[in-house]
Amino acid sequence: MRFGIFLLAARFPGQDDAAALARTVEAAVAAERAGFDDVWLAEHHFMTYGVVPSATVMAGHLLGVTRRVHVGTAVSVLSTQHPVALAEQAALLSLVSGGRFRLGVGRGGPWRDLEVFGTGLPRYEHGFAESLDLLLAWLRSDRVSWTGEHFRFREVPVVPRAPAPPPVAVACTSRETERLASSRGLPMLLGMHVGDEEKAAAVERHGVPDVPHVSVHLAQVADTRDEAVGLLLDGMPPWLGPGLDGYVPVDDRPRPSRDPLAYTRRMCDLHPVGSPDDCAAALAATAERTGIGHFVLLVEAAGSHRATLDNIARLGAEVLPRLR
Repeated sequence: MRFGIFLLAARFPGQDDAAALARTVEAAVAAERAGFDDVWLAEHHFMTYGVVPSATVMAGHLLGVTRRVHVGTAVSVLSTQHPVALAEQAALLSLVSGGRFRLGVGRGGPWRDLEVFGTGLPRYEHGFAESLDLLLAWLRSDRVSWTGEHFRFREVPVVPRAPAPPPVAVACTSRETERLASSRGLPMLLGMHVGDEEKAAAVERHGVPDVPHVSVHLAQVADTRDEAVGLLLDGMPPWLGPGLDGYVPVDDRPRPSRDPLAYTRRMCDLHPVGSPDDCAAALAATAERTGIGHFVLLVEAAGSHRATLDNIARLGAEVLPRLR
C-alpha cells in the first residue's frame, strides 16, 4: 500500500495567503518526516478554497525542500493551459527531482478561469481528450507535430526529454472521463465526494488490470471518533463555506450551493475519521472493497496550522504502521 497527503492550501479564517502557503510547505516536510510516500497539491484560481494557482510551480518548490517523498498535482487543470507547456514542466520536474514528480490532470469545471485565461467553454466541454493525448504524446516522444481541433503546429523537438516520463493519472468524476482514462491505460484519481461503492464501480468499469488507481480521502485522527468528528465540525465549515463560494460559472448555468456543515458531516461519514484504529480499519475496508492500494489523505480539514501538523504526525505514527 502507498500513502500520501493531499494539500488544498486553503486560506483559513484569520490567515493571509503567505501563511497558507507557508503551512503547505511545512506540512509537506512533516509528511516526509512522518513516513508518507507522497504529497499531492491542488490547483485553484481566484478563491480562498486553495491559494496555489500553479500546482507544478509549488511542486517544484516542495521537491526542492524534500529528499524522499514524491510530489504530485491533484490536479493540474488541462482546460486552462496548453498541454505542451504542462508536459514541458512535468518533464523538467521529473528530471531535476530524480523521478519524484507525478502528474495528475483533470478537466476542471465551467468556472470563470476559462474566461480569464481565454481557453473558453469549448476547451472544457470538448477539448479534454485532445489535450490529454497531446500531453501524453509530448511526454513519450522525441519530436511532435499536431493537427487537431484545438491545437495545430509543425514538428518540433521535445526538450527537455525525460527518458522515463512522469506517471500520469486522470481525475475522474464522470463515466466519460473514466472511459477516456481506460482507453489510454491511465490510472484514475478518485475524489473525496464519493464513497467506496462508487469507487469500486469506477474501477470495475475502467477494466484495465494492474493499473495503480489513487483514492483521495479526508482523514482526521484523534483519541476517539467523537473527538475527531468534533474537530472537523468546528474547524471545517468556517473555511469551507467561503472557499466554495469561489466556484463561479463562466456562463449562466446554475451552480447548486452546498451547506458547509452538512457537507462536513457527509465527509465524516464517508472517510477515515476517528481513533487510530477507526482510521486504519476504514482505509483497510476501502482497499478490500475497491482493490485500490494508493491512498491520498486530506489532512488540513480541521482548519488550523497546529491541527494539520498534529494530524500528519499521528497518522504517520499511529495509523500507517497498522496498514503497512
